[in-house]
Amino acid sequence: MAETLGMLCDKLTIVKLKEYHTEDPQRLESLAKQATQLQQEIDEYVQAAVAGNIPVERLTFAANKVFKKEGNEVKEVTGAIGSLFFQLADVNCRLWHEVEKGYDIENIPVTEKDGLIKQLAVLNLERNKCIDAIDLKFVELIQSKK
Repeated sequence: MAETLGMLCDKLTIVKLKEYHTEDPQRLESLAKQATQLQQEIDEYVQAAVAGNIPVERLTFAANKVFKKEGNEVKEVTGAIGSLFFQLADVNCRLWHEVEKGYDIENIPVTEKDGLIKQLAVLNLERNKCIDAIDLKFVELIQSKK
């Protein structure tokens, strides 16, 4: 299993964003199925981890982003799993809207393009930080139950 709890949560927030931003009945039906499948996968993953069927070292898959830290500060993500999931959903919403701007890049003034690209990069770093934080908090929870 290559997925982690954080990755599954990330996928679920993206599916919900897609649902929110479409009115196409066929697409909505497909997305509803994806959301249900992801929710089931999350439940199964958590149950398997709690039962000890997933080795602790496989509960994380750090993003290990390599980037210049100076000038690319990302806000801290803290809290319990629910709070971290909320922060992930929030950053994915903000990232969604910035990506939408990029689809119309030719109409963005040249003076604003660098800022958009920078914002996309920083939001993606924050997104990965949230995913990693969910995974680490889940590991702590599993290890505390042993």
